[in-house]
Amino acid sequence: LGEEEFIIQRGDRIAQLVIQKIFFPNFKLVETLDRTKRGEDGFGHSGIRNSV
Repeated sequence: LGEEEFIIQRGDRIAQLVIQKIFFPNFKLVETLDRTKRGEDGFGHSGIRNSV
């Protein structure tokens, strides 16, 4: 990631392989969603802070 030349030679390790199980969830279509504790606040910050 720069202007400097980089030479790859036979036998150089230049990649990484990550083997991970693929997850295929089952979805259920519904007409409406149940109410939640968040109510209308939705995603993200709801303005409520927990005491430490």
